[in-house]
Amino acid sequence: MKSRQVAAAPVLTVVAERHDVPRLARTVGNVLASSTVQIKSQVEGRILEAPFTEGQMVKAGDLLFRIDPRPFQAELEQAQALLQRDQALLDQARLELARQKDLSARGVASTQRYEQAQADAKSLTASVAADAAVAANARLKLGYTEIRSPITGKTGAIQIHPGNLVKANGDTPMVTVSAIEPVRVAVTLPQQLLPILKERMREGGTKLLITVPGEHGATLTGAVDFVGDAVDPLSGTIAVRATVPNTDHSLVPGQFVTASLVLETLRGVISVPFEAINTGQHGAYVYIVDKDKKAQVRNVEVLYADGKLAALGGEIEPGDTVVVDGQLRLAPDVPVADKAKP
Repeated sequence: MKSRQVAAAPVLTVVAERHDVPRLARTVGNVLASSTVQIKSQVEGRILEAPFTEGQMVKAGDLLFRIDPRPFQAELEQAQALLQRDQALLDQARLELARQKDLSARGVASTQRYEQAQADAKSLTASVAADAAVAANARLKLGYTEIRSPITGKTGAIQIHPGNLVKANGDTPMVTVSAIEPVRVAVTLPQQLLPILKERMREGGTKLLITVPGEHGATLTGAVDFVGDAVDPLSGTIAVRATVPNTDHSLVPGQFVTASLVLETLRGVISVPFEAINTGQHGAYVYIVDKDKKAQVRNVEVLYADGKLAALGGEIEPGDTVVVDGQLRLAPDVPVADKAKP
């Protein structure tokens, strides 16, 4: 009587390979602008124009607002006129001082008149210096009528529109400019990770991997450049921050992202998808497909797993064909057929 042939179990497989696998600490991160500036006027006046669009990227030095310059131009011209008048009087006083000095030396003029000429020249010298300071201040105020962006960044909504009177250093900013290239991503980590984080920073730093929502799994990388100086006693966490280039502006200040801190990198370990791992009475194991297309059990040690990838040790070698789907129908020596193949 012929033995009954067992039907091959359909499975999905992958080939086990060696890779460098980062060991990660996953958390939620908050995106911060690398710099935020509230634009305020330093002089009082009426806003004539705002030659930019809300939400526009602007460069450092770009014109944001223009305030009516006419009162400040008149103030500057008045200060310059006073300066010219006192400069002319000073020139005349210096000539008189030279004349009185000569007459006094020849004994023709009295010492009192010579001393008076000296005092007049010194007084007018001080007046000219004061006039020059007033003119410089007026020129500075005139320059403040053109408000330019101090940084390169993205503008927010205009809070005070053209036509309105703006006060000097008012409470409400006219607009906010946020630098978004680069941005910073702030996370909090359990204090238990602080020793290994300090070690990584001493060795030259570590990285933060950021997953951008809605970007089909796109991952951005930022260098950790800040570790807080104190643990929060209420939550038992410490603040960590990384800088991300954000050249494509995919990250927006205020946004929440999934962030993973690289604690260490496991070099040259065998890695397979996490779905390949099974748990039995003796611990973790995987099914491999032998050369006869039959399933075999291999006991493994899970060095690290993050829900997507597992780094393994134990009875597994590079090049082994590992089952990642269909394990429920398997047992040792059960024939298999790869569902991924026709």
